[in-house]
Amino acid sequence: MEFSTFAEVLEFAIQREEEAANGYAGLRKMAQDESAKRLLLDLEEEEKNHKRILQDLTQGRIETSAAEDIPDLKISDYLVEEPLGPEMNFQELLIFAAKKEKKAAELYHDLAKKSEVKEQKRLFEFLSKQEKTHKLRLELEYEKHVLWED
Repeated sequence: MEFSTFAEVLEFAIQREEEAANGYAGLRKMAQDESAKRLLLDLEEEEKNHKRILQDLTQGRIETSAAEDIPDLKISDYLVEEPLGPEMNFQELLIFAAKKEKKAAELYHDLAKKSEVKEQKRLFEFLSKQEKTHKLRLELEYEKHVLWED
């Protein structure tokens, strides 16, 4: 995957957010569990919001973004992802979504490492950080609603 400009990187990321939102919308239409439907709607809206953030992003805003590390609870790293279908439940959906965010963060991290253009490298690092933040949120939900439920 090669990108010539900052705008190409942004367009790639925007397309990924659109695909994610559409994917969650499709799953929501299929889901039967009400808690899963609510989570899917929330995830769909979050991806749409990420798209809006990216559409408004400039090189200057990336440079001013905080460089803090995002904690990784690694909860979903050790869980088995089940295929999703109409019978999916809240727990299965949290695992699926957290693993999806992890893959996205890793993709952007790898692209940042390969990038030789400073602005693109920063943008990929920013995108990786955003995806790590989403994974953290999902893992906190898992911890709150699944791990401590018993």
